[in-house]
Amino acid sequence: MARNLVFILALTSLCIGLAAADWNILSKKSKNRDASSLKIYCESWRINVELNNIKDFEVVPQECVDHIKHYMTSAQYTADSERAMEEVRLHVSSCCALQGDGKDAWIFDVDDTLLSTIPYYKKHGFGGEKLNATSFEAWMKQSKAPALDHALKFFHEIKDKGVKIFLISSRSETLRSATVENLFNAGYHGWSGLTLRGLEDDFMKVQQYKSEARRALTKEGYRIWGIVGDQWSSVEGLPGAGRTFKLPNSMYYLS
Repeated sequence: MARNLVFILALTSLCIGLAAADWNILSKKSKNRDASSLKIYCESWRINVELNNIKDFEVVPQECVDHIKHYMTSAQYTADSERAMEEVRLHVSSCCALQGDGKDAWIFDVDDTLLSTIPYYKKHGFGGEKLNATSFEAWMKQSKAPALDHALKFFHEIKDKGVKIFLISSRSETLRSATVENLFNAGYHGWSGLTLRGLEDDFMKVQQYKSEARRALTKEGYRIWGIVGDQWSSVEGLPGAGRTFKLPNSMYYLS
């Protein structure tokens, strides 16, 4: 009888341990997460994307799509983006001894830096669906992406200081006319250069392509004081800048 009791207690303890292990919010195999633990898990996933700890994902985990949707359309996303731009302004106010010789430069990415692709992703799962390049480019050709107001304000502020603005985008060269039209419609004007990916750039990863574009600018004598982008591939690599700033975006990852 005592031996049976010990066996039952041991079996019960083992089952409790297994249940506890299954509940762990960091376990991808957990099937019993409640709403609270799922929210914690998905926010942890989002934060680690922003920290560049989670890389090269093709889609947002299905269980986290609603969480990413909520964040990217929330006041928190707006506040995070605006705070990032405030840090840019603080940096510019104290860091840069602008020469005024036409060689002071600042670089912006385009998508989800100057223009928002959220209207597209609202109809395509907020990153929960694998990107359909044909569909995405068809949407870009409509030239209807809205401006991100926090970036629009800083764009004109830095331009008014006499800094040359260069836009380096991973968009295809075939989208040049649509991109220029969209930028104008959204309130952007007066940039000094717009670099898009040509056929010769297709074999390169985004980071390498953007590094090469910056190298071309430095060879022309430009001093790159800063870079603003929503992807790590926009701000990493050499040559660098005086400082780089990453805007939030956990819908997709471009390497």
